[in-house]
Amino acid sequence: MATPPSRAGTKGVPRARREEQILAAATEEFGSRGYAAASLPAVAARVGVTKTLLHQYFGAKQDLYLACLTPVGDRLVAVMRAAVAEGAAAGPSVTAPSAAAPSVTAPSAAAPSAAGPSAAASSAAAPPAAAGTPLLVLRAIFTALEGRREAWFLVYETSLPPGSEAARRAAEYRAAVNRLAADGTAGLLAAAGHEDPLDADALNHVWQGLVATLVRWWIKHPDQSPDAMARRCARLFAVAAALAPAAAQGDVPGNLPGGAG
Repeated sequence: MATPPSRAGTKGVPRARREEQILAAATEEFGSRGYAAASLPAVAARVGVTKTLLHQYFGAKQDLYLACLTPVGDRLVAVMRAAVAEGAAAGPSVTAPSAAAPSVTAPSAAAPSAAGPSAAASSAAAPPAAAGTPLLVLRAIFTALEGRREAWFLVYETSLPPGSEAARRAAEYRAAVNRLAADGTAGLLAAAGHEDPLDADALNHVWQGLVATLVRWWIKHPDQSPDAMARRCARLFAVAAALAPAAAQGDVPGNLPGGAG
């Protein structure tokens, strides 16, 4: 999702528009390189302004990071909570829809459309509520990140200065996301009749790693819209569920494909 450099400098560009350009470029720089490796001169070069102007608009590097992080973190937590609430209102969740599950003919009006050959396919069905809370959450994340996909990693940055406001705010967002993930995965297991807290902890770790991996894959495939990604995840979940039908009935791990024993 490279931000094309601008040669316009500051002349003739309203401040609000220039700030948007700087935040977009800085989000990509921080998200793709990490805080420590990110360069303010590189951000300035992406936008076509000077480093001095960055400082005039946003202050120090930590302040610029915080300005990028806050809207992203707020939106991610909000859309994930909304998706969880939607899944709860729709009834019991399942991790993958039936192959014959009906589809919705149009995506949410808030979902951006993709450019390029896949645009028509992207406007097709998003997974219905019956697909379950995990897919609703994934679709919400993809939709929230569209246009600034690298922003996901601002929440999980590890090189922020300890004790800084940016580090504190990122930790708050991580804690909120972690609580949603922990509650959601524990709820899925409970609905299936499994109460082992270690199962819940393991599934929570798997889920959070899966989301990060899917976002990384999505960044490498910019033609894939949020709706296309949600449909892809539905297919992958369906295949994963079919891989171990016996395990769901309490069979031994050695009977699984590639299992030991």
